[in-house]
Amino acid sequence: MKIESLSTTPYTDQKPGTSGLRKKVTVFQQSNYLENFVQSIFNSLNDFQGSSLVLGGDGRYFNREAIQIIIKIAAANGFKELIIGQGGLLSTPAASHLIRINKAFGGIILSASHNPGGPDEDFGIKYNVSNGGPAPEKFTDALYENTTTITEYKKADIANVDLDNIGQQQIDGLVITIVDPVSDYADLMASIFDFDLLKSSISSGYISLCFDAMHAITGPYAKRILEDILGAPAGTVINGIPLEDFGGGHPDPNMAHAKELTERMFSDNAPTFGAASDGDGDRNMVMGANIFVTPSDSLAIMAANAKNIPAYSAGISGVARSMPTSQAVDRVAKKLRIPCFETPTGWKYFGNLLDDGQITLCGEESFGSGSNHVREKDGLWAVLFWLNLIAKKRQTVEEIVSNHWQTFGRDIYCRHDYEAVDMEIANGIVDHLRDQLPGLQGQSFGNYTVQYADEFSYTDPVDNSVSSNQGIRIGFEDGSRIIYRLSGTGTVGATLRIYLEKFEEDSAKHNQDAQDALSFLINLAEQFCEVKKRTGRTEPTVIT
Repeated sequence: MKIESLSTTPYTDQKPGTSGLRKKVTVFQQSNYLENFVQSIFNSLNDFQGSSLVLGGDGRYFNREAIQIIIKIAAANGFKELIIGQGGLLSTPAASHLIRINKAFGGIILSASHNPGGPDEDFGIKYNVSNGGPAPEKFTDALYENTTTITEYKKADIANVDLDNIGQQQIDGLVITIVDPVSDYADLMASIFDFDLLKSSISSGYISLCFDAMHAITGPYAKRILEDILGAPAGTVINGIPLEDFGGGHPDPNMAHAKELTERMFSDNAPTFGAASDGDGDRNMVMGANIFVTPSDSLAIMAANAKNIPAYSAGISGVARSMPTSQAVDRVAKKLRIPCFETPTGWKYFGNLLDDGQITLCGEESFGSGSNHVREKDGLWAVLFWLNLIAKKRQTVEEIVSNHWQTFGRDIYCRHDYEAVDMEIANGIVDHLRDQLPGLQGQSFGNYTVQYADEFSYTDPVDNSVSSNQGIRIGFEDGSRIIYRLSGTGTVGATLRIYLEKFEEDSAKHNQDAQDALSFLINLAEQFCEVKKRTGRTEPTVIT
């Protein structure tokens, strides 16, 4: 195999965010931009020569071209086997599973998650380590340093690889294995959930469902599992064909973007259960007939009912949530007498806890939940968990949620996103908030007295690594919270996320509209941060 060493110059904007590097497609198409980043990944690794690498993506625009580039660079750097999803397709949780069952050295996943796709939209790349999870902060910091000093990259002089036919190919000692992207993942799901119960519940008509794949990667997975294996009627999966531009839509599973599903679930003929997933298949939205389940409530309900699922019938060791996620799961953990960890936003922070056996379930308010079966959040896993729960408990989604609130109380919660905020303005907002923190403790605003005001820092209990500046917290004596974060998942400007939460024990008040119940905190959040005043906006871009 002929190996070329090609000269290059660094780019200054290749610092990975919360989950890899995300930029516009046109940025990745710049000369050597992708090549630099991929070579910098390999320059940050040790002793990988002769190992295997998993490779795949969510099918968005530029996916196939990027895979061919990565194949050539991986071959030149000494990988001996590349395990690639057919057509270059792999959902993020399926890629994590493939890394684990093949004992691969790691994997490269191509996705910008829930961001739009197309020639003028977003693309992304991230590296996952041998446990199947996202690379830790220590690695991504080293990776970024390498991107600033790179002077050359290696490339194998080989023809483009056939990505569409399953099987093995050999090129001068390099083994390329094209795999069915769904089969191993479907087998994993069958080992976790009671598929026989689900089949009978669907065939009898007890459960009717609709799954919106949003023209993203979960389409083939949902069709195989929900329709082909579990027997749901054809058409249960809508928008099921992955498209490079997601059909012109925004593959973010919330009620603002999954409009077709939302209209169906809030209609007179709503099915028992509705769900959606995102661009790369790691997020989920859960709905019942005329009810939306917040991701925070979903995590808490799954933790409280885990023993109903075959894989977790012996109980769970612990739970974890990202700091902005509501405290609903904390209440479950307290009752179950299991540990509950609060981590920064980003699935990579759950990896050590999962590997160490300290937790079984984990989740984020950003529509992500998962367990120790892989090291990524997993959209279809959450869907199957809820279906198994409905079938086992013989209750509707609304009954399950209502019963949970009766037992634990309700953490009324919402998130306000201000997207594409000018970076200078966004940083000014954060600086303005930081300046107020020292003087807030003990101050009262209406019925709310500030108990603490700080910037969240996390010390990993497994390796003692420290992650600082992970969001601004204002907590009140009654347990209510206002949280502010600048998101690391966008590609234009900054997204300011404001999280609002209050606990309601009185069951007579459990069905309040969140915006009404949180109205005082919403106004107080604006008073603290001045996002509307500073941006000239009158409302958030998205409310979830």
